[in-house]
Amino acid sequence: MKKKYTLQTQPFVVPTTDGKLIEEHFGGVTNQQKDMSIAHMVAPPGWSEPFQTPEFTEYTYVIKGKKQFVIDGDTVVLEQGQSIKIEKNTRVKYSNPFEEVCEYMSVCTPAFSIDTVNREEE
Repeated sequence: MKKKYTLQTQPFVVPTTDGKLIEEHFGGVTNQQKDMSIAHMVAPPGWSEPFQTPEFTEYTYVIKGKKQFVIDGDTVVLEQGQSIKIEKNTRVKYSNPFEEVCEYMSVCTPAFSIDTVNREEE
């Protein structure tokens, strides 16, 4: 009988060059799941990504620290215990301009893909 659950004990660690830890637990890379992805992330102080306009909706929950978002010209700071939903096709910039590490979870629907994140050149 096939089990009706999947236990993830070895998430895929996405290679990065900016000091950010990305552990994809379920998604396109880990288990070829296309409808959604879930990742645990740790962004060091001073970390930042370029603006992007993803073709997926992204939910973020901050476990520790703070994370800054620039969304359609608004600056939003998410603190520990807070969450946010950003609709697909919304221009957004993620960063941690603060002095402490930011640990958070991210859920994307459909799954995150480098081909659909649409990052701008800096």
